[in-house]
Amino acid sequence: MTDLVERLVPDELWMLFRRVVPPTEVIRPQGGDRRRAGDREASAAITFVATSGCTWRQLPPVFGPSWQTVYRRFAHWSRARVWARLHRVILDELGARGELDWSRCAIDSVSMRAAKGPLTGPNPTDRGKPGSKIHLITDRNGLPLSLGISGANMHDSLALGPLVRGIPPIRSRRGPRRRRPHKLHGDKGYDYHHLRRWLRERGIRHRIARKGIEPSQRLGRHRWVVERTVSWLAGCRRLHRRYERKAEHFLAFVGIAAALIGYRRLATLLKA
Repeated sequence: MTDLVERLVPDELWMLFRRVVPPTEVIRPQGGDRRRAGDREASAAITFVATSGCTWRQLPPVFGPSWQTVYRRFAHWSRARVWARLHRVILDELGARGELDWSRCAIDSVSMRAAKGPLTGPNPTDRGKPGSKIHLITDRNGLPLSLGISGANMHDSLALGPLVRGIPPIRSRRGPRRRRPHKLHGDKGYDYHHLRRWLRERGIRHRIARKGIEPSQRLGRHRWVVERTVSWLAGCRRLHRRYERKAEHFLAFVGIAAALIGYRRLATLLKA
């Protein structure tokens, strides 16, 4: 195993990954058995594509399996929602250590250009060119709790309900699992009476900028964390622009980015 594989998928991350990866059938071509490419090497190659932004064909041979094999493994794992499950396992590990702060969560979105395909639409901030949007909710420290994708023309307010409902039940240091923020911060894009009422009915306090009354900048001391998380997502260069025509593949790269953000925090705790 190369140093690059160990650096992209450290032992601790590999142990978490093994808990969620499904079994893959062994290919047995006519005339003999062929050694199946290792899951760790394939996951490292996929992580390299996500973080470097290279195409599948540009994947260097140092990982071992061919780019076709890596892509097939990526497609199989994307259908199985491996990356979302890995993200949830990491959130559980952080929650069990008391590293998730539910007191002031924040919601936001970011748009990028995209090829034509499902969950794309004319981007109103980019002269109507095709684009997609990533929606997310983070805890007070900026760790992503819930993510989703849509066309760039989808209004942010439509994502609030699905994102809140999409927060999985996460382990706590003490007591039962938790999945609801104590308070949710948002900009003017979420300033609607029905959303405020919906949050109150679920026991979630809100701090949403009001249109024509106060600027969104007044929430800056609390909302900057989600904006920082957006920049962390951009650390996965594959998300600078959506090249995937299949929505599940684009969502997979979003899940990889979220899992890596959470793992970096977890790794600092494991080293302490």
